Amino acid sequence: MPEPKRVRREHTEEWVSIKQWMLWPEQELYEQIRPIILYGQTAGERAKEINAAQRTLSRKADEFERSGMQSLFPTLEPREQGETSRTLPEDLRQLISDLHAELPTMSWREIAEVCYIRSGRKPSHNSVKHVIATGLPPSLTARRYQPWHLISDPAERKLAVIRLHSEGWSITSIAEYLQTSRPTIYTTLSRWTEEGVAGLPEKSRARKRPRKVTLKVRNEIRKLQENPLLGEYRVHTALLRMGIEASPATCGRIMAANRQLYGLEKPQRQPRAKQEMPFRASHRHEYVIGIVRRCSTLSYRG
Repeated sequence: MPEPKRVRREHTEEWVSIKQWMLWPEQELYEQIRPIILYGQTAGERAKEINAAQRTLSRKADEFERSGMQSLFPTLEPREQGETSRTLPEDLRQLISDLHAELPTMSWREIAEVCYIRSGRKPSHNSVKHVIATGLPPSLTARRYQPWHLISDPAERKLAVIRLHSEGWSITSIAEYLQTSRPTIYTTLSRWTEEGVAGLPEKSRARKRPRKVTLKVRNEIRKLQENPLLGEYRVHTALLRMGIEASPATCGRIMAANRQLYGLEKPQRQPRAKQEMPFRASHRHEYVIGIVRRCSTLSYRG
C-alpha cells in the first residue's frame, strides 16, 4: 500500500494555520509549549499568542522539562502521571456515579476509598468531583438495602452493615444510609469481629442471673402487708430481721401488686395536729432580716 504524500507548506508562525494542520492532540500540546522550551518565551506571552491559559502552559512546560516526551502522553503511565477523570475507565466512572446516587452526602474522599477497595484503583477526590459534575446517570434503579427498620430478619440487617463496611463505607455513612444510629452500627461490627457468624442472630435480652425475689419472699411480704400500718420501709426492715434482703423499692412494687391481686388496703397515715412554726415572724421583714444576719455571720466566720 503506497504511503500518503505529504503536502508541502510554507513555514509560518501563525497559530491559526498551524492548529488546522495538526493531526494529534499531543502534537498540538507540543506546539503550544515549544517556543517556551526552545526559545525561552514566557508563558504569558505565549498565552496571548494562542489564546490559552497561562498557568496551563507554564505547568505543561515544567512537566515536559521533568519527564520529556512522556509528559505529552499521560495515558501511557496513569499511575506515574496521576489519575484524572478522563483517564478513569468507564466502569469506575459508573461506580462513582452509583455511590453518589446511593448516598449523596458521602464525601469525595470516601467515594475514592470505596473505589480503591472495590476496583484496586484510587482516583483523586478532584476526579471524583469532576465525574459527578458531568452528570453521568446511575445504573441503579432501586436501593440495594432497605432501611434498618424495614428489614425483618435481624441477620439480614447485620449482613447489610457488614457488606457495606467491607466495601469501604464508614460507620457514619452506613448509619445514614440504613437510617439508624451509629452505636447500632458500631455494636454490629464489634459483634461480627468478636463472634463471627454466631453474632448475626438476635440474642435474648432476658436477665440470666437468678432473681432475689422468690415466691417465698413474696409470700412473706404478703403476710406482713396484712397490717395496714406497714409501708415499704417497715416491710424492708422486717425482712432484714428475717435474713431476707430486698430493697424498699422492690418491697413497694410487690406490695402494689399484692394490693391489686388480693384487694389489700393501702397503709394510711395517722392524723396529727399541725404544729406551730417556731420561727414565725411577728412583724414585717423580720424573717428577711434574720436571713441577712445569718448570712453575714457565716461570711464573717469563713
